[in-house]
Amino acid sequence: MAIEVRAFTHKDIPEMITIWNEIVQDGIAFPQTEILDAKSGLDFFEAQSFTGVAIELETDKMVGLYILHPNNVGRCGHISNASYAVKSGERGKRIGELLVLHCIAKAKELGFMILQFNAVVCSNAAALRLYKKLGFVQLGIIPKGFHMKDGSYEDIIPHYYML
Repeated sequence: MAIEVRAFTHKDIPEMITIWNEIVQDGIAFPQTEILDAKSGLDFFEAQSFTGVAIELETDKMVGLYILHPNNVGRCGHISNASYAVKSGERGKRIGELLVLHCIAKAKELGFMILQFNAVVCSNAAALRLYKKLGFVQLGIIPKGFHMKDGSYEDIIPHYYML
């Protein structure tokens, strides 16, 4: 399966919203709780420093996306943050790895010096394996830092990568 990661276009928005909302509704990985609609989705994705989509070239089907933006402002504005979403049914095909690698290159291109993840949920084994493989550094554990959809709390593990 050949995958291309490219900047999103307005025609991508409906599928992007579907993929993003699926992760939000699962309630086990993204901190957001708000569901995107056509307007809020466009506004959200346009507000990022970069939004990339992963397209399966043979079928022209979107299989994932990511957002990249500053992690903070001012004196910490050189640190970036990102979120990745792979469509259910497409997971386990190394699409997430392609998204992260594209994001690293794009963050460097945009002048960021660090890529930081604030809240990798400890039960997200696939993400933890990937970030370790790619050389991200774990910063410790924040006990009960993520409120799961089922009402329980899970630890989060912040990570960083020097660009």
